[in-house]
Amino acid sequence: MIKKAFFVFILGLAYLISLLPFWLIYIIADGIYIILYYITGYRRKVVDENLLHAFPEKSDEERQIISKKYYHYLADLLLESTKLLTISKREVMKRVHVTNPELITDAFNEGKSVIGVLGHYGNWEMGALRFSQLFNERRVIVYKPLSNKFFDNVCIHMRSRFGATLVSMKSTMRRLIEYKNERTVTVLVGDQTPAKPEIQYFTEFLNQPTAVFLGVEKLAKYTNSAVVFCDVRRIKRGYYECSFKSLFTEPKLTANYEITNAHVKYLENVIREEPQYWLWSHRRWKFKPEDLN
Repeated sequence: MIKKAFFVFILGLAYLISLLPFWLIYIIADGIYIILYYITGYRRKVVDENLLHAFPEKSDEERQIISKKYYHYLADLLLESTKLLTISKREVMKRVHVTNPELITDAFNEGKSVIGVLGHYGNWEMGALRFSQLFNERRVIVYKPLSNKFFDNVCIHMRSRFGATLVSMKSTMRRLIEYKNERTVTVLVGDQTPAKPEIQYFTEFLNQPTAVFLGVEKLAKYTNSAVVFCDVRRIKRGYYECSFKSLFTEPKLTANYEITNAHVKYLENVIREEPQYWLWSHRRWKFKPEDLN
């Protein structure tokens, strides 16, 4: 009972924060940055190790600059994501500019569905809400359920506010088979870490062997859907630009792991351009190839 009351309190607080104007949101975010970086040192060891392994060619000072920029952005991301609980459609449209939605509609006109892949880069949650507004065809967002059912339901509600269909990772294939007579655009996050029993493949990502899901590749080949990368970049504080980049139009003609390696490499190139906007505090490299022997 006490635990449930605590969750309700946290949700109520988040809801109240979501009603604040953006200018005030960012004043609060500046304070959270100080707490995260200077006071609590939230996952500083994880971030420092990740940056060291990803950018061994950079100096300690260069990696320190990236780290500080990352924590400042992480504070913004936390508050922006809270804002999504109540943000209006018009506000999302203003803050996320989509440069080329016709890349998706052209695929629809050719009779194809689309598999979109993105990373934990920029504000992927706000990008997903903007994506939900773009097309009349079914928009599917694949998500990894949270262990806490209370917050899992909150996230499902937030992500489906503008009409997207939420599908859990383990149900994706079955649900897309159900939608086989519809044109769909399905978006997956491609840089999640598989649980150890689920690991089937390692690829090179940010200078180290990295376990990756093969879901994008398997879904694209099974449904013969075009594969695009959803490139979400931060333009300035609170504003983003999303561009769709075609990776494969005939996935059944690709070699094994070709699709997976391509979308992982695309994300790596994006990260190297402006590394502070990727989720460095995530324990992305928990497993190594030798762990499976």
